[in-house]
Amino acid sequence: MSTVSTKKSKPLAITVFASLAIGALALTGCTSNNQQSAAPSVSQAESDAFLSANNLAGLDARQMIDKLDSLPVAERPSNLMASVRPDELILIDKKKQQVSLPIPQDQFYLSFAPFKTQTHDCHFHSLTTCLGEMQNEEVTVTITDVKTGEKIVDKTVKTFDNGFVGVWLPRGIEATLSVEQGELSATSPISTATSEDATCLTTMQLS
Repeated sequence: MSTVSTKKSKPLAITVFASLAIGALALTGCTSNNQQSAAPSVSQAESDAFLSANNLAGLDARQMIDKLDSLPVAERPSNLMASVRPDELILIDKKKQQVSLPIPQDQFYLSFAPFKTQTHDCHFHSLTTCLGEMQNEEVTVTITDVKTGEKIVDKTVKTFDNGFVGVWLPRGIEATLSVEQGELSATSPISTATSEDATCLTTMQLS
């Protein structure tokens, strides 16, 4: 998968998150595009304690996303919700505390789950609850910048244990995503240009 340079992360923020939003996250698994976050700053000590309690101490947003998305399903933390937004990673624990970490301004994380027979709705990817149909299967992925024609990603990969493939892309582009497995394929437009763009794609049915 392609990589781009990282920028220094901003300070962490932790807050108490409304119980209603927690319930919505728990019920939907993957997150819809109308859920908002609020994260007023508090002490670094509280942020550090939160991350340490969830085995994420010392990691930046990109490292956390890569770690959580690739975890075997059986090892996913059951007491943590982790929602990937275009601009930030939002972590919420069972105590309704929230940590929000900025994603580097020049990067965008897209996680997509190709499928053959069944799927689910998703807009903002949940690293700890989203499940795709095709788990640990090899697929060929091509992502092409619409404006320049450059192939940003062109390789065969194995889907994570959760059925998703995660890719880091440049921010601010329109592109075409193609997935192939044998004679089956699917193609979808994608965007990394706005704060409302999907970080979760579950509509690519291989046929």
